[in-house]
Amino acid sequence: MSAEPTSFERDVKPLFREGDRDAMSWAFDLWSHDDVSEHADAILGAVENGSMPCDGRWEAERIQTFRRWLEGGKAT
Repeated sequence: MSAEPTSFERDVKPLFREGDRDAMSWAFDLWSHDDVSEHADAILGAVENGSMPCDGRWEAERIQTFRRWLEGGKAT
């Protein structure tokens, strides 16, 4: 039995808090599937190296959820 694909609305969007969205609004909207899809590689790099979010690193599980979504085709 295969697992349900990682979804932007259900799994990825909730990773980003309102403050994260506000902080990045100058560049793109973290609550927009299209914007996050377009910048997914850069976002993954930033959360992996700890430069995003600006107030502390994501736990490994959160990074893995984002990576799974990106590598799984960036479903809505």
